[in-house]
Amino acid sequence: MNNAIKTGFCFLILAVTCQLSSAQTFTNYTTADGLLSNNVNCLSIDASDNIWFGTQAGVSFFDDVLFTSYTTSSHPGLADNNVVAIYVADDGTIWAGTDFGLSYYNGTSWATYTTADGLGDDRVKCITEDASGTIWIGTNDGVTSFDGSVWTSWGTSEGLPFGGVTHIEVHSPGKIYMGSGLGGVLVYNGSTFNIITESEGLVNDKVRSIVIDASDNKWVGTESGISVLDASDMVSGSHTQIFQLPPPDTLNPVEDVVIDTNGNIWAAIYVDYLVTEGGVSMYNGSYWRSYDEGDGLIGPVVRQMAVDASNDLWITTSSGVSKMSGIPSGLGEMEIETLQVYPNPSNQWLHVKANQITKLTVFDIEGRIVFSNQGTGTVQKIDVSQWTRGTYVVSAGGINKRVVVTN
Repeated sequence: MNNAIKTGFCFLILAVTCQLSSAQTFTNYTTADGLLSNNVNCLSIDASDNIWFGTQAGVSFFDDVLFTSYTTSSHPGLADNNVVAIYVADDGTIWAGTDFGLSYYNGTSWATYTTADGLGDDRVKCITEDASGTIWIGTNDGVTSFDGSVWTSWGTSEGLPFGGVTHIEVHSPGKIYMGSGLGGVLVYNGSTFNIITESEGLVNDKVRSIVIDASDNKWVGTESGISVLDASDMVSGSHTQIFQLPPPDTLNPVEDVVIDTNGNIWAAIYVDYLVTEGGVSMYNGSYWRSYDEGDGLIGPVVRQMAVDASNDLWITTSSGVSKMSGIPSGLGEMEIETLQVYPNPSNQWLHVKANQITKLTVFDIEGRIVFSNQGTGTVQKIDVSQWTRGTYVVSAGGINKRVVVTN
């Protein structure tokens, strides 16, 4: 175990999160509903609020009633069934990224571009579009732009860092922010690249997602949490305790970051270290509130998110798709969750009290689960008389609190 993480765990104190005063609703979709595969990598929403999913078995289109499937068998122009990136362009064409090239759908048939056509690398990681309609493609080697006739590529031979481009966020004409798999944030001004790394305060150089808010802050999702760049592209702060994970997994690997229509920040978190844990968290400007399988999310291996016109959050996972409705508009719909653990220290009975306990877990100093209960209510009583003397962490409602057992 990393000494810094272990030390931080030993001194873990109350972490404040939030709970909705009005309940959210999860609607889940799997192959039983018509989805091609439960292993869903990505999604994009079209102008009619239909959802296009890239799965391990092909593309699934959902019109809120029925799923339509596109595979290499039904549509041979699709490069590969394992679609890792998907994007709906303003003209309605669908772009799908695979490890074998970039495919596009014109409403009738699919066709594929590869390096033979001008694509910089056939291993596509992400796709987006700028205001002029130019398609930007992040690849395993770098980035490629395509304006419908001309291909332009930048890669390691042009000075970009190794690790490829994992995310592209268009800021304004002539300015684009890109996440590098290993080399930080790349800022393209139309002619040159400026690179922002850990040396400038970025929490981690392994960038997975970027989103820009109304105040021109860039929320950069990395392997170790989120760094925020201000309007001048200076690091103004970081968030590394976004989703409450079982100790010692305290750092938050961010898979995706989006903003809902009310300006709240959403982060998808997934870690597979000692245990598989993951979910999504919302930041309202003051607090993070986490949601996981206990709240109705279909699975912990979260991949990508998108917000539709109704401000519903769509979440792709390795277990299927979740739609989260009734999400809060901000502080007015949230209240601080409380957690009391007493007596502390304890040698017999430990009482745990919160606004509402739906999932209670206790971990020992090594991060092992020593007690878990899915019960309901506001108070639970735990017999600790047979526990080994030492420090434990009680986790309920996304809040952790340290307690000492003195047997």
